[in-house]
Amino acid sequence: MQHQLILVSAGESEWLPLNLFTGWSDVLLSERGMEQARAAGHLLKKEGILLDRAYTSYLRRGIRTCSLILQQLHEEYIPVTKAWQLNERHYGALQELSKIDTARSYGNDRVADWRRAYDVKPPEVDADDDRNPANDVMYRKVDKSLLPVTESLQDVERRVWGYYQSEIAPKVLSGETVLVAGHSSSIRALLQHFDSIPDEKAPGLEIPPAIPYVYTLDEEGGTLDKKILQA
Repeated sequence: MQHQLILVSAGESEWLPLNLFTGWSDVLLSERGMEQARAAGHLLKKEGILLDRAYTSYLRRGIRTCSLILQQLHEEYIPVTKAWQLNERHYGALQELSKIDTARSYGNDRVADWRRAYDVKPPEVDADDDRNPANDVMYRKVDKSLLPVTESLQDVERRVWGYYQSEIAPKVLSGETVLVAGHSSSIRALLQHFDSIPDEKAPGLEIPPAIPYVYTLDEEGGTLDKKILQA
């Protein structure tokens, strides 16, 4: 038996033109982002894909992307699980700051390391800061010891892959066709495993918004085939 898994990053957010570190900030999709999500759904429909289940993050741009895809497929009836483990990378004290201003303050090299070095974390957000998820009502039922105050790309990979193995993989391997609507860093973390990308190459992997990656997996969960759907 072959198993299908569809991975897609959220569409463009309203903050993209502002060039801010977004991370766990719960911003909305832009108009373009909504069109990107609808286009992703249309591509999946053309491919003849029938979903059994979907997973997305706690963030509205991920949830909305998932919803718009399901609308295009006329599959809004399927169960959708929202998991904070599929959130974007938490950028710590950089979150909500201008990328340009941050580079001016700390230097391009340091900011480049914070953004793209695999195991380097940005500065932590303070305990009483509103950007700390422990202070956000959205995460009130999550064990605060599990919530990040900053993350490297390696941290995201561990968070996302752990959730995939425990919660999503059993559904896929049972025969369900599953959609994961995540974010650039969380989808990168999954592609890293399915495409056997070395840690040092992972930061250079660009994840375009709302482009579906369709994987066919074997009985062990390994990749048999991969198709990237584009108009």
